[in-house]
Amino acid sequence: MSGSTPFYQKHHRHYDRGYRSKELESAVSQYQSSSSSSYAARRSSSRASASASRLSPMPKRAKPTYLAMDKENQIIGYVVPIFRGSQEYASGFSDTEEARVKESAGYMARRNLFTSGLEMERTEQTSRKVSMRESAERISLSKRIYENEEHHKRMNKDSLMHAPEFVIKPRSHTVWEKQCVRLHCTVSGWPDPRVVWYKNNVTIDPMAHPGKYKLESSYNVHSLEINRCDFDDTAQYRVSAMNSKGELSSFASIVVKRFKGEVEEALPMPRRKSEEYNIICTHTYGITFDTHIVDGFGVSFGREGETMSLGATVIISPNLARYQPEVQWYRDDVLLQPSKWCHMHWSGDKATLTLTHLNKEDEGLYTLRITTKSKYETYSAYVFVRDADAEVEGAPGAPLDVKCQDANKDYVIVTWKQPAVDGGSSILGYFVDRCEVGTTHWSQCNDTPIKFARFPVTGLVEGRSYTFRVRAVNKSGMSRPSRVSEVVAAMDPADRARMRGTSAPWTGQIIVTEEEPAEGVVPGKPKELEVTEATKNYVVLSWKPPGERGHEGIMYYVEKCVSGTDSWQRVNTEIPVKSPRFALFDLAEGKAYSFRVRCCNSAGVGEPSEATEATTVGDKLDIPSAPGRVVPTRNTDTSVVVSWEASRHAKELVGYYIEASIVGSNKFEPCNNKPVKGTRFICHGLATGESYVFRVKALNAAGLSECSQESEAIEVKAAIGGGIPHASPTPPYGISVLECVRDSMVLAWKQPTFIGGADITGYFVDYREVINGVPGTWHEANVKSVSDRAYRVSDLKENRKYQFQVRAANMAGVGIPSLPSGTFVCEEWTIAVPGPPHDLQVTEVRANTLVLLYKPPVYQGRDPVNGFYIDIKEADAEEEAWRGVNEKAILTNYMKIKILKEGETYVFRVRAQNKAGVGKASEPTEPVLAETKPGTTEIVVDVDDDGVISMNFACSNLTPDSKFVWSKNYEEITDDTRITVATSGGKSKATFNMLAEDDIGIYSCAVTHTDGACSSYTLSAEELKKLLELSHDHKFPVIPLKTELAVELQEKGRIRFWLQAEKISANGKIEYVFNDNSLSQGEKYKMNFNKDTGVIEMIMESLLPEDEGTFTFQLQDGKATNQSSLVLIGDVFKGLQKESAFMRKEWHRKQGPHFVEYLSYEVTPECCVILKCKVGNIKKETVALWYKDGREVKGDEKLTFTEGVLKLEIAQISKKDAGVYEIVLKDDRGQDTSTLNLTEQGFRDLMNEVFSNIANSSTALKIQSTDEGIRLYSFVSYYNEALQVTWHHKDSAIAFTDRIKSGVVGEQLWLQITEPTEKDKGKYAIEFHDGKGGLKRTVELSGQGEATAEAAAIAERSKVPFRTHLIMCDLVSLHQALNLTCNISGEPLPEVVWLKNEREIVSDGHYVMKLEAGKYASFTITTVNTADSGKYSILVKNKYGTESADFTVSVFSPDSKK
Repeated sequence: MSGSTPFYQKHHRHYDRGYRSKELESAVSQYQSSSSSSYAARRSSSRASASASRLSPMPKRAKPTYLAMDKENQIIGYVVPIFRGSQEYASGFSDTEEARVKESAGYMARRNLFTSGLEMERTEQTSRKVSMRESAERISLSKRIYENEEHHKRMNKDSLMHAPEFVIKPRSHTVWEKQCVRLHCTVSGWPDPRVVWYKNNVTIDPMAHPGKYKLESSYNVHSLEINRCDFDDTAQYRVSAMNSKGELSSFASIVVKRFKGEVEEALPMPRRKSEEYNIICTHTYGITFDTHIVDGFGVSFGREGETMSLGATVIISPNLARYQPEVQWYRDDVLLQPSKWCHMHWSGDKATLTLTHLNKEDEGLYTLRITTKSKYETYSAYVFVRDADAEVEGAPGAPLDVKCQDANKDYVIVTWKQPAVDGGSSILGYFVDRCEVGTTHWSQCNDTPIKFARFPVTGLVEGRSYTFRVRAVNKSGMSRPSRVSEVVAAMDPADRARMRGTSAPWTGQIIVTEEEPAEGVVPGKPKELEVTEATKNYVVLSWKPPGERGHEGIMYYVEKCVSGTDSWQRVNTEIPVKSPRFALFDLAEGKAYSFRVRCCNSAGVGEPSEATEATTVGDKLDIPSAPGRVVPTRNTDTSVVVSWEASRHAKELVGYYIEASIVGSNKFEPCNNKPVKGTRFICHGLATGESYVFRVKALNAAGLSECSQESEAIEVKAAIGGGIPHASPTPPYGISVLECVRDSMVLAWKQPTFIGGADITGYFVDYREVINGVPGTWHEANVKSVSDRAYRVSDLKENRKYQFQVRAANMAGVGIPSLPSGTFVCEEWTIAVPGPPHDLQVTEVRANTLVLLYKPPVYQGRDPVNGFYIDIKEADAEEEAWRGVNEKAILTNYMKIKILKEGETYVFRVRAQNKAGVGKASEPTEPVLAETKPGTTEIVVDVDDDGVISMNFACSNLTPDSKFVWSKNYEEITDDTRITVATSGGKSKATFNMLAEDDIGIYSCAVTHTDGACSSYTLSAEELKKLLELSHDHKFPVIPLKTELAVELQEKGRIRFWLQAEKISANGKIEYVFNDNSLSQGEKYKMNFNKDTGVIEMIMESLLPEDEGTFTFQLQDGKATNQSSLVLIGDVFKGLQKESAFMRKEWHRKQGPHFVEYLSYEVTPECCVILKCKVGNIKKETVALWYKDGREVKGDEKLTFTEGVLKLEIAQISKKDAGVYEIVLKDDRGQDTSTLNLTEQGFRDLMNEVFSNIANSSTALKIQSTDEGIRLYSFVSYYNEALQVTWHHKDSAIAFTDRIKSGVVGEQLWLQITEPTEKDKGKYAIEFHDGKGGLKRTVELSGQGEATAEAAAIAERSKVPFRTHLIMCDLVSLHQALNLTCNISGEPLPEVVWLKNEREIVSDGHYVMKLEAGKYASFTITTVNTADSGKYSILVKNKYGTESADFTVSVFSPDSKK
């Protein structure tokens, strides 16, 4: 945090009770506790004071004279005395005189107190005024007694006088402009040193700059406070302490910074120069006034329309009837003047400010300032003004801060600020109303609502005065009107300036500046015409009158012209304007216009001015972006300090609105109804104990930004230190003993949990002896603070018991002491093992890792420490849960622990070892939660274009006091010979000056005054090598290539040489080289460089024998270079050349109809053979001709050109289908031929594929019991006569006999065993031959298997198709009818097929086949002829089996029979 007073402390100092002195606190307590006092006691006290004055040994001082004398003692004038008002200045007495004054003051004070004590028994009711006066007198007497006692103590002969010494020196500060800063120092010395502050060696006088400087001195603590710093306060400040023994000075610098783009605001003048010394009168010379403000006003809340009073009681001592202080009231550092809105009253002891009619403009920080001739006192509190209830539910709040700018004869610009409350829906715009002074009629200035918070009002009547107000509107309705603006007169600005100014004194001279112009002169051209403002609703022009204007007044005509045309159109044709300002409305948004102005008077219309540049109609001012991260901080029981990141790239920023919402309610309420310009604000009026989230909106004239992201939830309760940014630190804790010898002990302790918002400057250690359990008096162990958290307390007594306490100090002061430690015995340690390590710190906490830092033990033991062990346990685990992290001792004072579980809380301790063993464990750390906090960043290593290697770390959670601390091996880097550190804003860079092996180590960066922001980077030997290589590449850059030089063939056989650069600029240059000869663009070589993709290519139409060799692409981009080569010689070149020629030939072939896929065959699952090919680039006239062995065959009836596939199907292939098949495509563009040889081996391959399909379709071998014996059979989907089948029995081919036969019926292949015997048992198989591995189907026929098969066959007989009673006829007469019948049965119903000579018979008029009732099958030949002779069969089958019967038909002629 900054060394200056932050925003919320500066504006809310009334919350810091530490600003009150002890005397004031005493006065307040006495004033509140005593309701009455004795007037007689006061009178007696006064007499005692007078008597004491008479008894005082101090000689009378000469009455001061204010006459100036020359050497002859002649009066030559008056001397104005110099009044010094602050008690910090020296009295002017010599040391002896000052001692006498102090001694007499002490005697008088003791006598007065004794007399007052006797008279206190008499009581009498007095007024509050008398009571306050007596309180002030008692404060003064107590102070004199204290000073007198201190004086006598120091005059003791045993005390030694010594020169001044700075116990605490002032430190330098860097603050933002308009912040306050305070320099502190503590000075010791006797006699009491006189302290004087200097700025650039010039004495600082607070009365010369009222309100700027404030000097305070209390108990050797001296401070200089600078209020509202500006650039002039950037200087070197010196504080000088001087007494009779010598003089000593200390220096500190203050640097005042300004936010970029911020407009400097003049500091308010507390009072006019002429009034500076009006309150000083001669009879007050030499009197110092003490001013105290009590019973002040607190943070107040009001509502629009209400009345509010602020008041405070003021105690001024001494109280002089004829002397009155100057009382002033400020709002946001702006001096308030009495008006109808605010009334001020001073009653002599109470100041009151009454706000008669609250408006949101009244919201702000109110400051009461009481100024006396000695000094001044201030008291501040914030006043919040909420919106009044809307007249229409859902309507927005009223706008505020309505002001009039740039007023002229008939024109004024009205500005305002948007309200914080929009009523729940976005504001559609604003209406501006005006009212002429002296009337009560309000007229609306704009017909449609405008969104811009600025509007030019025209049509005013010159010489009349107006007031304005603004109303907001949304979809629900209209808001209440704003507070009216100040009265503005419609007149020429020059006339207004003359009215406000004062007349110059008469000099007795008349100076004629120019000749009186003649009447009737046509005015000249207006000058300096410009567009001062442009929005989508209007454009404002301004210009200056011409030099030649004639005697009479002039008016103006405004003309416009659409950009790109020469057509000028007069805007105000009816009434010319009187002001050199004009607002144009009703312009087309998005169009560009130029403007010019003409002057006119009674003599005529002058020439037009120079035209403006083309101006596009539209809003030039953008709505600001949403503010950044919002961070809430606890302050008091009812307030929270909210800070946020400023809106980026915001132009003409007006301020911010802060909104708060109770967690879970999703209802946001405004915290302020008047925009604040800072990035920090205290939100008051919150409910204690509730959790809130906050968000912020920025606004300018264009509107309100989007809301920022919601902050983290925060519970409203008082912060440590009462919310004071710079408070004293809390007590240290965990005091332990690190080493003990006969007369001294080394102590260690832990840092306070709250450091008070400022760095801890040191620690103070106290000790006391404990005798028989009774603690003694505390004694200081160190006069000067120690920075380490370990200290050796010396001069102790052996074998005595002691207790210790520690206090921490920062710039705000010394904190309260810690609790007394345990009782330690001062006796020398003689143990062999080392003592406990100390100062354990945890850093770089992540979800699974952290780094533990520690310091070695002070007590080494018998031998030096040679290692450390780290222990870990869960925070809530028992003591037995401690376990080691490292098995082997480590030598470093740090360790990265990588065994954490995310979300678990751990504690750690360290043990040291030497040759004697492992010593006592250190005190455990505080519990640490293993988590990676949001926004955590890591160190990033970067190598720039010049090869400079740096480590970069960024932090977004900085405070004004934050610093980046770089360390190597966790020891802060102080030597810049190896590393240079540069910090800017929230980023810090550590640059290696010359990276080498000496730089190997662990580098870390920590940010102070943050929530543990830190990170580390390990520079190992491998990483060092990589970085050096990368640095070399950056120093001597090489253009990176995505691909090396390669070659590829393109359409038409073109040869493309190409590569792709990963990164190359548009200025890159390429050189193409072949066999060390440079190539250039021409007919043979086509070069191309695509700068967007980095692709570089060279194309050749063909390769000739002389093109054999090496091709190289050479790249250059600035200082970066690279090249890539490709060698094309020997077989590689010939192969590429041949492939290029083939592709060129193929390209020419494909210019006409061609085959995309050449002729091939495909065997379908139904064993059909399909010859097919795929064609391309065909049209309607394209013809496809099929040939077999040179003879044309018929293919598809019509080619389907859209599919591009030609097919020829062979349904039942046989040997007659063998041959050479050819297909020819041709049209007027050419022809293409494809051939398929299906002879010899080609045909055999085809048939083997057919056989393979047949074999794969076969079913498993089944056994069927028949009347003759046993039948083994298998079905196929299609049977071809050329199919070779072999039956096997016991792995041997079966020799067929009359008893064992095989055959084919339809798609059934069977093996019939008649009258089976024992020898027929065994494994049977049918083998299908397909020219490859073939396929076998097997079945077992032996033992039980045979019986089972036979039983299964009998069991299924009812299901197997069955035929009975087949009527057969051997001889049939010619021309007769033949009818055969057969009874069949089976379940499911069998399928019936009639065969003739092993071929299926198709039913027609000659053959008639019927199946009646599913049982009776009949076959009829209607008219028998000789062709009907042959072998007939009936085949019945279902899924359970097949049954067949054969018969023979012989047809004879009756004549032949005879």
